[in-house]
Amino acid sequence: MLKNNLGYPRIGSRRELKKACEAYWAGKISQTELLETGRQIRLHNWQLQQQAGIDLIPSNDFSLYDHVLDLSLTVGAIPARYQEILNANPQNNSLDVYFAMARGYQKEGLDIKALEMTKWYDTNYHYLVPEFTKNQTFSLSSDKIFNEFDEAKSAGILTKPVLLGPVSYLLLGKEKEADFHRLELLPRLLSVYYDIIERLTQQGAVWIQFDEPCLALDLSYKEKDALRTAYGTIRTRFPQLKIMLATYFDGLRDNLLVASLLPVCTLHVDLVRFPSQFENLLTAIHEPMSLSLGVVDGRNIWKNDYTRSLTFIQKAIDKLGEARVMIAPSCSLLHTPCDLELEKDETRLPSEIKQWMAFAKQKLQEINDLYLIATQGNDAKWAQNKADIESRRRSPLIHKPHVKQRIDALSEADTQRKSPFSTRQHLQKAFLQLPTFPTTTIGSFPQTDAIRQLRARYKSGEISPQHYEEIIENHTKEAIKWQEEIGLDVLVHGEFERNDMVEYFGELLEGYAFTQNGWVQSYGSRCVKPPIIYGDIERPHPMTVRWATYAQSLTSKPVKGMLTGPITILQWSFVRDDQARSETMFQLALAIRDEVLDLEKAGIRIIQIDEAALREGLPLRKSDRQAYLDHSVKAFRVASSAVADQTQIHTHMCYSEFNDIIESIAEMDADVITIETSRSQMELLEAFYTFNYPNEIGPGVYDIHSPRVPSVEEMVQLLEKALAVLPADHLWVNPDCGLKTRRWPETERALKNMVQAAQHVRETINEEV
Repeated sequence: MLKNNLGYPRIGSRRELKKACEAYWAGKISQTELLETGRQIRLHNWQLQQQAGIDLIPSNDFSLYDHVLDLSLTVGAIPARYQEILNANPQNNSLDVYFAMARGYQKEGLDIKALEMTKWYDTNYHYLVPEFTKNQTFSLSSDKIFNEFDEAKSAGILTKPVLLGPVSYLLLGKEKEADFHRLELLPRLLSVYYDIIERLTQQGAVWIQFDEPCLALDLSYKEKDALRTAYGTIRTRFPQLKIMLATYFDGLRDNLLVASLLPVCTLHVDLVRFPSQFENLLTAIHEPMSLSLGVVDGRNIWKNDYTRSLTFIQKAIDKLGEARVMIAPSCSLLHTPCDLELEKDETRLPSEIKQWMAFAKQKLQEINDLYLIATQGNDAKWAQNKADIESRRRSPLIHKPHVKQRIDALSEADTQRKSPFSTRQHLQKAFLQLPTFPTTTIGSFPQTDAIRQLRARYKSGEISPQHYEEIIENHTKEAIKWQEEIGLDVLVHGEFERNDMVEYFGELLEGYAFTQNGWVQSYGSRCVKPPIIYGDIERPHPMTVRWATYAQSLTSKPVKGMLTGPITILQWSFVRDDQARSETMFQLALAIRDEVLDLEKAGIRIIQIDEAALREGLPLRKSDRQAYLDHSVKAFRVASSAVADQTQIHTHMCYSEFNDIIESIAEMDADVITIETSRSQMELLEAFYTFNYPNEIGPGVYDIHSPRVPSVEEMVQLLEKALAVLPADHLWVNPDCGLKTRRWPETERALKNMVQAAQHVRETINEEV
């Protein structure tokens, strides 16, 4: 029985990759130094897995930015516009093209936009969307996968190379021309996969893991047939290759038949997200196919319940025999922090709660423990695990009856605004007196090194609360003054006091625990440190009123109160798994409701409740979605509906395909929704137009995930596209998202251009009238 791992975090246990990438982009280190950091991280990861007893250790799971982007480079799916970078300067290289595709490029007289970015299935990880044309050609264009395999081999470790499967890769991309479907490109793409496989086998690869997460989706006959074609031809060409096909994030369900009949050696399945598929799997799997059991949760931080996992393992052994069973995490460990041993601060993560948890390194040990218990009867490890699981179940830290009673008392009236939007809109326009195309930002301003160091000094006790607040007040004052100077209409306080849009609130709510080094990759060099919901949630004190009211006291223009919504707090936390997620969501909704009412009472009349992760949390299968959407809409309305008609509620949503949830977005009944649309060139507005969305919209006019500064003309063009499908009195002007990750010089230039673009369109509309 083999111990199998699908992937390991690539950021480094102390975010070494993030720091190296950002230093490289800033010109502080060389390409050689950046690549050496990556090499050291890979070697550490491989050796760690080897020491943990993992038999099938992955390679090519490392990436400098994104594994989907890596594959686009490997197969030569590089849009033509990026060739200009090489043409402009012979000194540029493939790494310059790589980062340009990820972040955009604005130098040497060139101004090239980045690839579109969106969420990786239902996770908070973002991938770069491949672009395909009808005459798309593919060619082997990168040695990364081969170099990393040889690198591990030189260290004495024979790895299992990991490749995103050809069908999932194509389905994750977008056609940039009409009249063709990207799956038509499969034969051309497969020719490059053949080259990759041929070379890997020549290097000595025995196993290759193909990730086909599309098998967790509702697939058409055409898509299922593409899978049969792909793996049928690969098997024909490489009859000796040990192919592992990995699917995760949901169950196979109606895709079980096609998956079980594919000519692969091993099928990996996610038994954490969809345990009920297990019995059907055992019936469907035929010799000689093996089964990799994803029993250790690759997306959460709770300790594995060995008794539960061993039930699956033993049943699989009884049916298939040990040689046809593997023990594995449910998916790549990319989505979990690196090492629980780095958590030393008991004020943030008390030892009682810490003992209930496992990070990536500890999950490797869990795989090995399960193997030892299943094959050697190691009762000591099993007994300790039982004690830890029971400790959590019985802990008085977790349950608060009065919180549960408040949830039970919720009624329909708690989810309704006093008047319909048409009435509220009239009252809000009269009260706020904003111009057509009002300009605003999404909330945060750049978090400089000085700000981060200030927070660190405050948390360590090096400076007093009074001194800390004085400095934050000065930053807030400067931000308000600057916003007034450039002509923004609705201001924000800048969020200089906030470390993260979820962690900040978690620190002020009861039922949360925190880490020092629990970082996970969100995209590129952007890492987040999700807080941990371990118990019932409540808000003991106001969380944002102090800074919102201070900012409002500095200006006669409206300042938005800035909150993170209950769905997003839930999605971007590590959530307790001992009760329904909807129950935790409603607890969060009530906490935000209390904060909204306190903001309104304090005189804040525009309140933004960000639901950046609403689409991200949507179940992968359509049959599961309505229940999630119903709960999400109810939670948002609980949080937002108690205010007066004149109080304007905003929400913000990140990288989302809205077509399949537009009705639910409308049911949320936010007065204004801001969305990310610049990378898609306003394509995402089509859903709002087709649906005839009734409320106001702020489509993002520039991409904040890139350092590139768009011109006034470019933003005007985007606004004109928006005006073609939406009424002028429903449009706001704003960036795609918060500006926390950007630097001040580019932020200042971009926002000034944005204000000028809004003024230009405003004047044009007035002239036409």
